Amino acid sequence: MSEFTVNKTYAEINARIKSGEAVVVTAEEMVDVVKKEGPVGAAKKIDVVTTGTFSIMCSSGAFFNFGQTTPTIKAAKVWVNKVPAYAGLAAIDIYLGATEPTEDDPLNKVYPGEFGYGGGHVIEDLVAGKKVFLEAKAYPTDCYANTKCKKELTLADMKHALLCNPRNGYQNYNCAVNLSEKTVYTYMGMLKPNCRNANYCSAGELSPLLNDPLYRTIGMGTRIFLGGGIGYVTWQGTQHNPQALRGKNGVPKRPAGTMMVQGDLKQMSAKWLKGVSIRGYGTSMAVGIGVPIPILNEEMAQFTGVSDEEIFTQVVDYGHDYTNGIQRNYGEVSYAQLKSGEIEVAGKKVATAPLSSVVKAREIAELLKKSIMEKQFFLSEPVDQFPTVDFSFDNSNK
Repeated sequence: MSEFTVNKTYAEINARIKSGEAVVVTAEEMVDVVKKEGPVGAAKKIDVVTTGTFSIMCSSGAFFNFGQTTPTIKAAKVWVNKVPAYAGLAAIDIYLGATEPTEDDPLNKVYPGEFGYGGGHVIEDLVAGKKVFLEAKAYPTDCYANTKCKKELTLADMKHALLCNPRNGYQNYNCAVNLSEKTVYTYMGMLKPNCRNANYCSAGELSPLLNDPLYRTIGMGTRIFLGGGIGYVTWQGTQHNPQALRGKNGVPKRPAGTMMVQGDLKQMSAKWLKGVSIRGYGTSMAVGIGVPIPILNEEMAQFTGVSDEEIFTQVVDYGHDYTNGIQRNYGEVSYAQLKSGEIEVAGKKVATAPLSSVVKAREIAELLKKSIMEKQFFLSEPVDQFPTVDFSFDNSNK
């Protein structure tokens, strides 16, 4: 016998979606539902909660099959719009990483270490329908005699194109400050000296993994909104760390879980895959992800009812500690505080700024909600779960 008062299955929820009876709300809306109805009442009332995030996700890239030449070629080195791609795969399969910059970026010549164009921009150009220039070099073999290839092509010309991101949707992340006396440039943006600004990077209560903190429903095979198309969670992401410090209801207070995600790049949109250049760091790509969470029971209702006031992260010094591997923090702040535009660090008021767009995250959650209500998107049950930690649901919260 289940310990829960409410028990639903994926099949039952999908049947309700198919019949047009499913009740779907966004993660923001679910906060108020749970406050008003309680976890049991919310679980009875709500079938699906939609989440969203749109942020820089460096561990991203795409596999391409660029089509054979005559005579045939086994590519050894490949560049797309002068951005190096990895060709140590099959003959014409390559992987293009979002953070790989061009080898002769003009910005780098003026400002060493600066890059204005990279793999993320190539991917955005392709999904936008633009032509890219591909150059390949190879060593000859009996079955692959060609040694070079140069051609323009579009995404439509590619035989196959698969967005494959090893680590996306980080479950919580640091709030970055700089306690040194010089400006530092990081993947968390520019950090002014003497703790004069604080940057953070999560959608908070809208973020997918913060609404399923113990990975009850997000796992291998979960169908998601990815880059404007349909994708899937295919494995736990690299650096997945379920052992991270956790607070109420299992919500992590430090960087914890991650997702590996994949999807057909040809379905995607340049609106939700954006190449970015980060001063002093390099190039990357902003990725839009939305995950639907089935409300199988009151535990999932309680998890998805989490608010920004209940989600905390650590203030970390990127001026010295982070680069030297020192694990200490300078306070703990909620996302409600971060989103207010100001926090306090060591008695000092510090302005905050997000690297994650709440506006875009909200739009993704709404788009996913609309797709489900219009019977265009159904839920998939994971075939396996992420590594997690033991956690006992607090029945007193019913």
